[in-house]
Amino acid sequence: MYDITALGEILIDFTPYENITDNTKLFGRNPGGAPANLLATVAKYGGSTAFIGKIGNDIFGEFLIDTLNKHCIDTKGLVTDNMHNTTLAFVSLNDNGDRSFSFYRRFGADVFLSKKEIDTEIIKKSKIFHFGSLSLTNEPSRSATKYALKFAKKNGCVITYDPNYRELLWENKETAVKMMGKYLKYADIVKLSKEEAQMITGRTEVYECAESVMKLGPKIVLITDGPNGAFYVNSFSKNHIPALDVNPIDTTGAGDIFFGSFLYGLIKDNVSDFENCDLFKYVKTAVHLAGKSTEIKGAIPSIPDYIE
Repeated sequence: MYDITALGEILIDFTPYENITDNTKLFGRNPGGAPANLLATVAKYGGSTAFIGKIGNDIFGEFLIDTLNKHCIDTKGLVTDNMHNTTLAFVSLNDNGDRSFSFYRRFGADVFLSKKEIDTEIIKKSKIFHFGSLSLTNEPSRSATKYALKFAKKNGCVITYDPNYRELLWENKETAVKMMGKYLKYADIVKLSKEEAQMITGRTEVYECAESVMKLGPKIVLITDGPNGAFYVNSFSKNHIPALDVNPIDTTGAGDIFFGSFLYGLIKDNVSDFENCDLFKYVKTAVHLAGKSTEIKGAIPSIPDYIE
């Protein structure tokens, strides 16, 4: 039995390390992709996890398989593609550690995951099924995601969702908003950034955004706001947890570590009543761990030790 199975993108983040000269920069190879980052967080803290996705038959794909295996993430659902290369992303960081991306994904293997390649037995054995919006940007991964999601719902999985908007990977903003919003109805727990929540709902005030999302079906809505911390809403309570005082150098993966830490807390305490549970300690722990992660470069390499 798996605590959580995630479907979606897994890729290489090339993170800048130093400038040799004004025109030469060194990049470090780091495993990335929001669903993989989330699973690595849950697995590090003791959860049982599995990944469904697609990589290229290349050195980067081999590195990602090795990374998942080292983090005790089941890779039976990870497909190798002989026609398409592993997806790559190059990360730029500003002085505050905030990042922007350049993607090499148009023919990236993760986009070409098909319905017939979904291992439904893995999903059937999972308590939680997690997905993000990047597998919804193109076909055939869009149809594969929808197929897996409906199968998970039918088989009683808790559904968790991270819209994770990346402008460069969508045809246009209007399509992104429509598609990201369309899948909220399937989810029990949703994590969005403040900007994503505002974009999808058309609201500006955080709690109004969260309540608008909840009307579509989710029982818990988490909204992250970078250096301002995070907000949470369910039918029992709503609150804001301020961010940890840190010296960030790289925020890559911080949102995934936040969500993974939060979900691990629910898994550890066997929480099942999402509407009426007190979320304070789970969100506070997640904010703390996500903050600590920004003091180390990379996503998976930056996951801190669990402290409740």
